[in-house]
Amino acid sequence: MSVSTNSEISDAAEWLDVEPDEEQIVFASLFDTETFSSIQDLLNHCKTHHAFDLVATVNRLGLEFHDVIKLINFIRDCTKEAKNLPPNISAGDFADDKYLKPVLENDALLFSLDEVLSEVTEGSEHAQSRQKLSCESRKKELEAELAAVKEQFASYRLAVEETLDKRWGDETEAGNRVCEKKKDSSDYYFESYAYNDIHETMLKDEVRTDAYRDFIYENKQLFEGKIVLDIGCGTGILSMFCAKAGATQVIAVDKSDIIDKARENVFNNGLSSTITCLRGAIEDVKLPVDQVDIIVKGLLVPSSATIWVAPVQDSEYVTDTVSFWRDVYGFDMKAMQECIYDEAKILTMPPSAVCGEPYPFKVLDLHTVKPEDLFFTASWESQITRDIDSLDGFLVWFDNFFANSRTDKLPAPVTTPENFVKQKSGYVAFTTGPFGKETHWRQGLLLQPPTQLKASKPKLAGRIVFSALEENARALDIQLTWTEEGQQEKARVWKLK
Repeated sequence: MSVSTNSEISDAAEWLDVEPDEEQIVFASLFDTETFSSIQDLLNHCKTHHAFDLVATVNRLGLEFHDVIKLINFIRDCTKEAKNLPPNISAGDFADDKYLKPVLENDALLFSLDEVLSEVTEGSEHAQSRQKLSCESRKKELEAELAAVKEQFASYRLAVEETLDKRWGDETEAGNRVCEKKKDSSDYYFESYAYNDIHETMLKDEVRTDAYRDFIYENKQLFEGKIVLDIGCGTGILSMFCAKAGATQVIAVDKSDIIDKARENVFNNGLSSTITCLRGAIEDVKLPVDQVDIIVKGLLVPSSATIWVAPVQDSEYVTDTVSFWRDVYGFDMKAMQECIYDEAKILTMPPSAVCGEPYPFKVLDLHTVKPEDLFFTASWESQITRDIDSLDGFLVWFDNFFANSRTDKLPAPVTTPENFVKQKSGYVAFTTGPFGKETHWRQGLLLQPPTQLKASKPKLAGRIVFSALEENARALDIQLTWTEEGQQEKARVWKLK
């Protein structure tokens, strides 16, 4: 046998050591922090160190599959709350269906109940047959769940490997793996929410976060005893607000890797018994309930939004952003101006830049809105309010309104957040526009080449069209037309990604 062959065998052996084919399952003790590699070791530990025989208890009480789940979760709940078990456990101690919900997330013992039940002696053939059917049915469910977990772990491991490859300069290997897994346009959208920066920005946006917190805490009667669905839960902050407000169950869903951090945040704040974190797009995940009370079936938070547009003129911004490229340290770099007017800019404009009356061109009822309703054509108009040298573009923003009853009327298009909150106790609202406190959403600037106006303080009117980008359904094409009285109509299209 050649030396090279021996080396290959050695390398293969080392690779097998590093990458085992099977993941080791860890069983957590029912009574302490000990863990075990087999279910039998766990059962022996419980008998030897805690005088509790799980198999004997199941046999004594004649428990079926779902009753055993309740028993295990009841014991884990007692351990978690530092309570002693009843001297002689009875079925009534864990009859409550709340014990069907795992106390310990990804509890390996629950996934291996067939091993426990296989040791239980049933009193009759009928009971044995009934148990077998129940176990087989539940086993199939657990196998499906396990397959999903393994798929998620594989995706997570791939992401870690890509990160390490890039860190050590192996871009080629990382690139090859990326090519193996094709992504659709929405993958990039969700991946952008996997990092801390964007969530830090949102949480530090006091206008946004305070509005959600204030609405939830000031309307606790809406959340007490309810099932809440938090779509795109991020760090889990809104889910935890709802749990603190008295929700019976909160289902937090997010497709990005931030869901792992959300799960940790929920656990570290002692809210795991109320909040369930699920990974996936809301269209794909299977919820543990048939319906929820807040967001899907009943109240939606927020309940409506109004979108505004206003003409702007800001010579200083144009100089800094556009004219700048005509003289960069003495060089003409006008080539950098290419496409500068093609994409909407997300920024905060000063109130002084707004040179015309804002117009509310669209009101969205978030209780009933459908995807197709987000693509529309609407009319708009504005009276120029000051003498300007040129029109530099248009500014778009939205106001959010939080009503505490689905039967309440939508706010009129011209309703301001300040007036809305005065209408009823528990109402909350805020603006993302230039006349309010800055939010992380900021505003959308539709910049155009400076256009001279023919009249002094004319009235402008036109149409605005929102449509989806062909290459990215989560991005927008915004087309805006406008006409100065007595003049030819002008039009332009911007991409908002």
